[in-house]
Amino acid sequence: MKQHLIVLDLDGTLLSDEKVITEKTEHALKTAREAGHQVMIATGRPYRASEPYYRQLNLDVPIVNFNGAFVHHPKDRSWKTFHEPISLPVVSDVVEALQDFNVHNVVAEVMDDVYIHRHDEKLLNIFTMGDPAVTIGDIRSYLNDNPTSLLIHPELEDQENIRRHLAEVHAEVIDHRRWGAPWHVIEVIRHGLNKAVGISKVSQWLNIPQERIIAFGDEDNDYEMIEYAGTGVAMGNAISGLKSIADEVTGTNNEDGIATVLEERLNLKLESKI
Repeated sequence: MKQHLIVLDLDGTLLSDEKVITEKTEHALKTAREAGHQVMIATGRPYRASEPYYRQLNLDVPIVNFNGAFVHHPKDRSWKTFHEPISLPVVSDVVEALQDFNVHNVVAEVMDDVYIHRHDEKLLNIFTMGDPAVTIGDIRSYLNDNPTSLLIHPELEDQENIRRHLAEVHAEVIDHRRWGAPWHVIEVIRHGLNKAVGISKVSQWLNIPQERIIAFGDEDNDYEMIEYAGTGVAMGNAISGLKSIADEVTGTNNEDGIATVLEERLNLKLESKI
């Protein structure tokens, strides 16, 4: 069989609800690689929070982070890194406009530097994975570099109002997505970026055509990736909108849905482990 590129979202897709890669799924991915196929990660997470899984799978290709705003090859410095942050003046305008809404917090990430508008233990627990440099205080005062991403944590009732404002006022310079439950977070990145943009760069480098890309996802930030891939697969736990555009719906992230598809699509012989 010709070489395929297998693209994996992390949370809700490759990772179970316990944030681990199940033994069966890991075995399926290893078998696929041994058969000559390529495996890559495309996630909204920063690299520091996805590196453990990159290492666990022993990958040796570029990785897509921040939903396409940052693409690099952790093992090959000669590979041309792609990084497209948000303009600082735009961030200042957005943060200023948020004063008119009910917002718990705002977080900006400049690669591995994290800026948190207000002290928040729950957010700190999430964003300190990988031991980044953390600054707490008014982002308008402390943020001096163009951030890779901006995260807005609003009151649930204001989430759609904020997204509507962003769409009406800043549509030409930023794109925004929402995180799934339980975090009602709005993620903002530079306009025109998404996972598919990063995947296309990697697939061209690997010389694997679009029709031989199999992508797995579950959330709002996976739409472009699922549409772009030759075979777009929605997990059983995916949002309904993603299932409606996917070529296939598989089992959930807790049911080894990835392994099921790979075994069928790539004719893998997955010997059951006793």
